[in-house]
Amino acid sequence: MSPPPRPHPLARSRLVDKACGWLESAWKSGVASRPSLDPDILWTKALAKSPARGEAGGRSEEDVADFRLRLEKLSNALTQEANLNALGLTIAHGQLVRAIRQRLDLGALWLDRPDLPTRQIAPPIIVVGQMRSGTTRVHRLLAADPALSATRFCDSWHPCPRKPDTRPLWSAFSLLVARQLDPWLDSIHPFGATRPDEELGWLACALDHCAYEAQWHIPSFTRFSEGRESLPLYREFARILRTDAASRGNAAQPRVLKVPQFAEDLPILLAQFPDARVLRTQREAGEIASSAASLMANQMTLQSDHVSMNWIEAESLRKIALRERRMTTALADFDGPLASLDFTALDADWVSVMRQAYATLGLQLTPEALDAMRVEDGRADASIHRAHRLQHRRFARA
Repeated sequence: MSPPPRPHPLARSRLVDKACGWLESAWKSGVASRPSLDPDILWTKALAKSPARGEAGGRSEEDVADFRLRLEKLSNALTQEANLNALGLTIAHGQLVRAIRQRLDLGALWLDRPDLPTRQIAPPIIVVGQMRSGTTRVHRLLAADPALSATRFCDSWHPCPRKPDTRPLWSAFSLLVARQLDPWLDSIHPFGATRPDEELGWLACALDHCAYEAQWHIPSFTRFSEGRESLPLYREFARILRTDAASRGNAAQPRVLKVPQFAEDLPILLAQFPDARVLRTQREAGEIASSAASLMANQMTLQSDHVSMNWIEAESLRKIALRERRMTTALADFDGPLASLDFTALDADWVSVMRQAYATLGLQLTPEALDAMRVEDGRADASIHRAHRLQHRRFARA
């Protein structure tokens, strides 16, 4: 089903305004309490369902302190800068409580199973590039190869393994609600509860800024995180990856990893996985900027009634320049297998581009892999994600 017309980047569904009204009425009448973003209150709520002993489980003192400081800084930015509406406040509260619970649950698991975060895994394949430069398409083509492995959407956002594994059901429900609030969601990014997806959720549960700056106006937290050592984040990322590989039984298959944030943090990521292969995507800067701004606008306008498109466009350009600078510097010092893919060339003849990438990376592109990629490409062609390219081009002409 095609999404409804999106008349401008800050368009939002009527349901968002209705939800804000319902929430405000519930708080005013005392039926529900206004959610708090105070770190102490967030911790108390998380501890009601998750064990306190998990905070330090498998982690150094530096890692524990980093998370606490990040929570404080993010909380302050949300309170002072984000101008959240009632829905935004509710979502922010829920996301931060969830991040703390995930932190505690993972730590408790690692105390009980200290072998999990240190499991050996096959050298991963890291897809790195600007947001909206074709990283998702390349990632899913690679993930279709039965010789490789990838992270499911449900495991990214629910990283602690469960028995029975109810994570696909919870993720499917979350996507159902999200699609009701945001009818353009799948045109921005094609989602599926068990589809291969980026590990954005793993960085979010370590309180990196990447997942949060795309949905909230929090410039002080973004600058704080950009200027801070990211090693604690990627130590946590590596622990989660090894745990996920062990729980899913695919540690021997190279994992295809992809988050646009990698472009900012590539040296630290490569230090965690020094034997990784890297595949870089590239696209014309103007196309990247308009598409990235369209994505940010779609997310921010759901949670705030005071969103500036001018600020979003300027911030998109700043982030592109920062990521390009950091990524180029990191790859100049990288002496491992490195392939580069052009967005336009991928559109024109993805088979030839992928053949070349496999050869450069020292991988074998089998007939079975190519057949699976063709199925994935057909699925992508039928996806409403194609609508987003038309949307932001129309915005640019308006």
